[in-house]
Amino acid sequence: MKVTFLGTGTSQGIPIIGSTHPVCLSDNPKDKRLRVSVLVEWDNYTYVVDCGPDFRQQMLSANVSKIDGIVFTHEHADHTMGLDDIRPFFFKQGDIDLYAHKRVFKALKKRFDYIFTTKEKYPGVPSVTQHVIKNKPFKLGNLKVVPIDGLHYKLQVFGFRFKDFAYLTDMKTVADEEIEKLQNLEVLVINALREEPHMSHFNLKEALDFIEKVNPKRAYLTHISHDMGFHDEVQQKLPENVFLAYDNLQITI
Repeated sequence: MKVTFLGTGTSQGIPIIGSTHPVCLSDNPKDKRLRVSVLVEWDNYTYVVDCGPDFRQQMLSANVSKIDGIVFTHEHADHTMGLDDIRPFFFKQGDIDLYAHKRVFKALKKRFDYIFTTKEKYPGVPSVTQHVIKNKPFKLGNLKVVPIDGLHYKLQVFGFRFKDFAYLTDMKTVADEEIEKLQNLEVLVINALREEPHMSHFNLKEALDFIEKVNPKRAYLTHISHDMGFHDEVQQKLPENVFLAYDNLQITI
């Protein structure tokens, strides 16, 4: 299985528009972060987790020529607003499979009503196939995927386990019975916004405590804000099996 970090930034991305923060002015490519998303590939399958406003740019950067579907963690704009840019895939492949909680589909139908309508559809608009997921395993291609239920402040969000790889973002609270689903992982990806506490995201200490509890062989931090600091400086402070993810990083599990 190959995982490509398409984006590792927070909702505004880094650099932030108009910001003079030192991290936003950094020349290090690892300090430039698009909105958070990953590409997961195995056998002949290609799936994207979340489809934010940088989706087009991410697909071009990763040279993606086909996708088998998009899996959504939740409905916030930085995870969904690239949906219109599935059109090139739709033109080549037909309807695109989407996987999400029923509440997420309700939000998508408000924002992208022209995609989901079945009456007088405008020519060139993509079509999708909806797969409602609940907190129980489901199939993607030939693989069983296990949802990990959590809270983003008070909003329910899903993380996902693909075999020995798990991807969780925008988490603040994860119940013990959900953590049990994360045993014996090769790789865990978890959000870590900054060092200071935040009401809806793990900060760095909370993320490291979560990693220690799950005890994967390797862990990668994502959904990172400029307030975390410079990539190279933060990496030096992390445990030896914990890494600050960055855009276009590829790992093999």
